[in-house]
Amino acid sequence: MSYRISADIGGTFTDIVIEDKKNKKTSTLKVLSTPSNPAIAVLEGLQKIKFNFKDISFLVHGTTVGLNAFLERKGSRVLLIMTSGISDTYTIARGDRKTLYDVQYRKPKQLVSRKDVHEVKERMSWEGKIIEKIDKKSFVSIIKKIKNENIKAVAICFLHSYLNPSHEIQAKRILKKELKKDIIISLSHEIAREWREYERSSTAVMNAYIGPIVNNYLIRLENELLKKGYSKTLYVMQSNGGVIRAKTAIENPVHTLLSGPVGGTIGGAALSKIIKKPNLICVDMGGTSFDMSLIINGRPKITNETEQESLPLLIPFVDIHTIGAGGGSIAWLEAGALRVGPQSAGADPGPACYGKGGLEPTVTDANLFLGRIGSDSKLGGWMQLDSTSSEKVIRNMAKKLSMTKVELAEGILSIINAKMADAIRTITIKNGIDPREFSLVAFGGAGSMHAIWIAEELEIKEIIVPPNPGNFSAWGMLQTDIRRDLTKNYFTILSETKKSNLKKFFNELIDEASNLLKSEGVSNKKMIFYRTADMRYIGQEYYVNISIDSSLNLNKINSDFHNTYKKTFGHSTPDAPVEIINLRLVAIGLVDRVIDYSKINNQKTTKRVNIKKREVIFNNVKHLTNIINRNSIKLKDRLNGPLIIEEESATTVVSPKYFVNKDLMGNLIIKRKNK
Repeated sequence: MSYRISADIGGTFTDIVIEDKKNKKTSTLKVLSTPSNPAIAVLEGLQKIKFNFKDISFLVHGTTVGLNAFLERKGSRVLLIMTSGISDTYTIARGDRKTLYDVQYRKPKQLVSRKDVHEVKERMSWEGKIIEKIDKKSFVSIIKKIKNENIKAVAICFLHSYLNPSHEIQAKRILKKELKKDIIISLSHEIAREWREYERSSTAVMNAYIGPIVNNYLIRLENELLKKGYSKTLYVMQSNGGVIRAKTAIENPVHTLLSGPVGGTIGGAALSKIIKKPNLICVDMGGTSFDMSLIINGRPKITNETEQESLPLLIPFVDIHTIGAGGGSIAWLEAGALRVGPQSAGADPGPACYGKGGLEPTVTDANLFLGRIGSDSKLGGWMQLDSTSSEKVIRNMAKKLSMTKVELAEGILSIINAKMADAIRTITIKNGIDPREFSLVAFGGAGSMHAIWIAEELEIKEIIVPPNPGNFSAWGMLQTDIRRDLTKNYFTILSETKKSNLKKFFNELIDEASNLLKSEGVSNKKMIFYRTADMRYIGQEYYVNISIDSSLNLNKINSDFHNTYKKTFGHSTPDAPVEIINLRLVAIGLVDRVIDYSKINNQKTTKRVNIKKREVIFNNVKHLTNIINRNSIKLKDRLNGPLIIEEESATTVVSPKYFVNKDLMGNLIIKRKNK
């Protein structure tokens, strides 16, 4: 026997997907997350599968350890070393304000305090030539401070090191010689080989800030797996949508920042190819958060720079927008008005219906009270829900607001649905994208319960609920490949650019990427490279990214730039001079697949006998509603709402105005009835 396995840690549940290579079957399971030590939930889940760890051929892990450490400000204290004369760069940051008319604006709090920023005498020119050699004496006081104050992480960002990193490398050697081995030293050129010293220093600091926590976690997990008999490579999901070895992630942990949420987007891209629908809005509603992303023309939207809580990062990210909206989102009162989220009950104590001491109503409690989840249903396939506790907390809050229990429960869901729909508008309408031209893919434990109301708000015509929606993000992690991203600074006016130079520099990037992929265990035959360039009109600050094919046709590059610019900003200036800023290379190492989902007829159905019925409330009206198992739906069925579809990992709610059928892959397709 041989298995491919993925584990995705969420705020409430840890999801595991198992692909059986021999039988070409997929199975799933859920266990409660263990926030104090996320590795415990992963190991408990794997042990429940009851197989020999030596039979695992591929194991990939999505972790939110780094992200949580950052969001909760529980990372390590960082000492930042910069070139003499520019040490205030990180503290001052950029002078722009995103909210010009916000009278209560507060500058984002940096991860490094001013007293922990130190200077070293050295200097590189803008061409990468050494002007002043590095002064070793500058490190004496720095080393003394690190030792005396037990600092565990150091970030180094020297001026123009993206062109010539020799001084950063030398600085690391000096520190390593004097400091303990467990000290994290983050070099800016290794993480972000690009211009803009503030953004580069911010990225290096983030890498150092979460480094000790992520490293300790991954090392501990690897050791525990080794004890269980797993001796192969542990892979970790990256924020760019690819995977890397855990050992590589330990070196640059910042690449794992969105390791958990990105799995759903990659799953959406895989689904897009299977069902031949190029444009999808992917929504992942779990117990704590609501993650949104776009699949456009079959590919996820990836940005080469992003912000996390207003702190810039120069690394490739799948463009995911997240808000605090999940099944565990708490309903609360502010000035006599009802609010929902972003606070979450999490896994412990969880919603009141978990029976673990939750005292405030949550979204899950509201769904249970309205009958959209049954009191006899088992969350995750095993957790019995306590409807009495849900009713109690809803009753108590309803009294405070002089509302009925039904009005409060439906009000909680209306608020959370509106928040999620508005969040989708942020990534679509505000960027010139019409959501009505997309299908909505709903997953996560709670996504398919709320999908219809989100689609209603946005006038989306089709909702797709994939098989095992509660484990879809974990499934997506098994559909990706090894990925490395490389950048080379290249300031050149396009009209003065020689094709031979472009070819030379791209070949250098390909050689470097090939060596990196080989270190990940990838053979030459399984390597694919994608070339792009950052380009702009001369005199502008920001750029657009242009795909470049292997022909390196300069006229085509020029034309593609103007077209992309116009599509992005609504106008272009074809006669204006254009310059290249960066050359980029995406290196893919193909991972063997064992199941071709496009050829699977997922129609093994069970008979719909003894159909359960219960009263479910829609718009303050009770409907006697059929409760059926997902596996009982046949390919040719057209089932009208109201309907509740249950499965181990999720519940799908079909309101009275909608109907559902099933496609060849086993996806539920939900559409509005003709008026």
